[in-house]
Amino acid sequence: DGYTLLMGNIGPNAINYALYKTLPYKPADFAPVTLVISVPNVLVVNEASPARSVADLLAQVRQDPFKVSFGSSGAGQSPHLSAEMFKQRAGIPGTHVAYKGAGPAVAALLGQQFTFMIDNLPSSMPYIQAGKLRALAVTSDKRLAELPDVPTMAEAGVKDMVVTAWFGLVAPAGTPQAAIDKLYAATRDVVRSPEISERFKAMGGQAGGNTPAEFAAFIDQERARWKSIVDAAGLVQEQ
Repeated sequence: DGYTLLMGNIGPNAINYALYKTLPYKPADFAPVTLVISVPNVLVVNEASPARSVADLLAQVRQDPFKVSFGSSGAGQSPHLSAEMFKQRAGIPGTHVAYKGAGPAVAALLGQQFTFMIDNLPSSMPYIQAGKLRALAVTSDKRLAELPDVPTMAEAGVKDMVVTAWFGLVAPAGTPQAAIDKLYAATRDVVRSPEISERFKAMGGQAGGNTPAEFAAFIDQERARWKSIVDAAGLVQEQ
């Protein structure tokens, strides 16, 4: 009817299809409307770490691989799987240490409890700005105005590592196309307005507003992408 909406995100709408063998829902249950925001991740180490670049970190890992660990906000969350992707792309080992949320994970890194973390940018940004965490790379396709001296993963030598935590509107399957189109146009105008887009930018995010067809294709690509990462890491669960 156009009045029932879900703010979907990378977890339930992409990663979970790869992570769990069975789910109580399927892609065909949803009609994508539009992407609202995408926020890149950031590779961070404690400010006391000897690694001052991705190359330094990789050298450190390869020198003593059995001591390498990485933290995340939780098993199966996008930061965890982003780190698994990083391991696969860079060809390095690492033991995962899962925490119950970004706050505890950041606190543990501040306490030097593990080697590195890939985190959603807003969680780590205050500590990067305060000099307590060192950002080695961002997972966006270009450098961020908020962190102009931090290279992208591609610039740091890790290819095919553009990753964002994203949120977007989806409606129930069967919602009339006219309602989908109206919701898309209204949402696009809001998220691309100067006030909202600047708020998104302040947290390192980028406003969405793509068409329903473009958003549907993006979700399909995300599901396939994360399936390859989850399968390679052996993380599939029965649920």
